[in-house]
Amino acid sequence: MSLLKCLGLPRHQVSTARKYLNVSSLSCLHTAKNSSIEAHSQDEEVVIALGSNVGNRVHNFKEALKMMKKSGIQVTRHACLYETAPAYITDQPCFINSAVRAVTKLGPHELLATLKRIEKDLGRTDGIRYGPRPIDLDILFYGKYKVRSDILNIPHERIWERPFVIAPLMDLLGSAIDNDTVASWHSFSGHSGGLFELWEKLGGESLIGQEGIHRVMPVANGLVDWSLRTSVMGILNLTPDSFSDGGNFQSVESAVSQVRLMISEGADIIDIGAQSTRPKASRISVEEELSRLIPVLEAVKSMPEIEGKLISIDTFYSDVASEAVSRGAHLINDVSAGQLDPNMFKVIADLDVPYVAMHMRGDPCTMQSSENLKYDDVCKEVSSELYSRVRQAELSGIPTWRIIIDPGIGFSKKTEDNLDILTGLPAIRAEIAKSSFAISRAPILIGPSRKRFLGDICSRPSAIERDPATIASITAGVLGGANIVRVHNVKDNRDAVKLCDAILRHKSSTTKSRR
Repeated sequence: MSLLKCLGLPRHQVSTARKYLNVSSLSCLHTAKNSSIEAHSQDEEVVIALGSNVGNRVHNFKEALKMMKKSGIQVTRHACLYETAPAYITDQPCFINSAVRAVTKLGPHELLATLKRIEKDLGRTDGIRYGPRPIDLDILFYGKYKVRSDILNIPHERIWERPFVIAPLMDLLGSAIDNDTVASWHSFSGHSGGLFELWEKLGGESLIGQEGIHRVMPVANGLVDWSLRTSVMGILNLTPDSFSDGGNFQSVESAVSQVRLMISEGADIIDIGAQSTRPKASRISVEEELSRLIPVLEAVKSMPEIEGKLISIDTFYSDVASEAVSRGAHLINDVSAGQLDPNMFKVIADLDVPYVAMHMRGDPCTMQSSENLKYDDVCKEVSSELYSRVRQAELSGIPTWRIIIDPGIGFSKKTEDNLDILTGLPAIRAEIAKSSFAISRAPILIGPSRKRFLGDICSRPSAIERDPATIASITAGVLGGANIVRVHNVKDNRDAVKLCDAILRHKSSTTKSRR
């Protein structure tokens, strides 16, 4: 079976992909650095690889991207972030690696000179080849061109042998080949199946988590591999009107007591919300939300038990997000994916914290309207709408390696829609992967806990009676690929998650032993 068929592409897409991969109108430039191609004015799409293993590696990436933007290199897509064992010279610290797609009017040698200047400005000096460095910037592709000169070879001459380069490169693509330039990149690989085939021959996704390559996310001055085990996010509502526990934790003392309980029961993340997002909830002001949130956040941050745990803030206000992060919060969980505050994406880009983008139509007052509940194919439409929001976030400066996606169970969904999502997480990933492998590989968070659809199915009108149904829904979600589960009852759901993780590990090890 061909690789394109293995990717699950429909027959007509396989045909289209093959047509793209047979591109023959490519230009090969054997050129000196002052050749005429440097004097062109049209935008060219380029791919630039990033690596760092000296100093604050993630900060080095951030500064490099800022300098690229100032130099006329407009980043349009980010790969995931990988922590990798050093290659060639192994007696040095681990690298982080990624890549970006960008557009620029700079010619290839101008681009090279610009990147070398950025490397120098960030402290790179001439040293041992393949040795330690604060930043490494390599041009992998430049438009449809092959460039050959005394100082520059594009594609990079050793790209094809390096999984730590090909992994982030693949993230910048989708299973559907979107334009002729991308088709030319596939053709450069020398494989009939393009970069897809090359990646599979190197080992493909089976390499991730093995062979010294881990897909990670920067969180709280560390790197988290969300694939190692499912994380449990405990819910702390500071509101008087939340559907399950409204009014229970409005005092600082009661809130701290609940956090202490959730941590003792195995919570990895505490998600603090000071504004209700239940159906038909009225919106409160930034000032009122902060007045509820900040005293509790400060008290929680001072708890000895919080050491090693993450604090998430459930808000759709950018001002609340900014203030909370300045006081020690680690993540922002936005039910609107930036739709309810036009400044959210810009603020998050500057804050450098992970951002949970959730799917919702409308707002809490309108999300359950008949118009917002219309779907022909809920998984496909949620994928499309969520992808659109994340792409906008990315173009606003939030790199994909800081994005967590949430399909929004219970938000602008009917009971059958929620069931489709719970069992359709792989379909959601596959749909997003048509456009972006990077976004499809983002950690998935689900939050079905005690929601009304569980009560409707199980005839449990009281939210507190829905914990057994919550455990069942969490189990379905984790077995389908969820990485983070947001729950009220930490203890019982932690047990369910542990069992699911054990099942998945056993399944994975059994599959590998049969190969």
